[in-house]
Amino acid sequence: MRTVTSAQQYPIFGSEIKCPHCRQIIPALILTDTYLCPRHGAFEVHPNNKDLIHLQSDRQWRLWDDEWYRQHTHPDGIRFEIHESIDRLYTQGYRAIKVTIAQRYMDLVGSYLEGNSGSQVQRLYGLNVEFSPSEGQEPKWGIINFELEKELGTPKGYPYFRSF
Repeated sequence: MRTVTSAQQYPIFGSEIKCPHCRQIIPALILTDTYLCPRHGAFEVHPNNKDLIHLQSDRQWRLWDDEWYRQHTHPDGIRFEIHESIDRLYTQGYRAIKVTIAQRYMDLVGSYLEGNSGSQVQRLYGLNVEFSPSEGQEPKWGIINFELEKELGTPKGYPYFRSF
């Protein structure tokens, strides 16, 4: 007879996690692969790849360094997330100067990049764009979506900022 320990009664991430939407602590449902947020509903862990799937929307997240990262399937999702992060930097007194996007999104965002004729420089929202090394070289790039390089100050020629 096999004995079930308390750790085996919970999904792979333990008895509770932060909701990927609202970041409040949410409980696991015992003997399932599900977490339940009172605001956002059920999230299920896909046991093979450790993705967290929102059951109502089918959106997926992966965990890196105690932070959930949405896994995008449409270019508008990743573009919106980058834009939101640029705006957040602005409100903190920084300006973004470069964005490195995970290589796995190259085909997804490629048609949205602005390029200078005759040069290899690609831009998004006025920022130089680079693509990450492969996730084989740096595992975080299989999970995180992008990184912004920043410096103190207000954006120069950033026409996309929206004041909230």
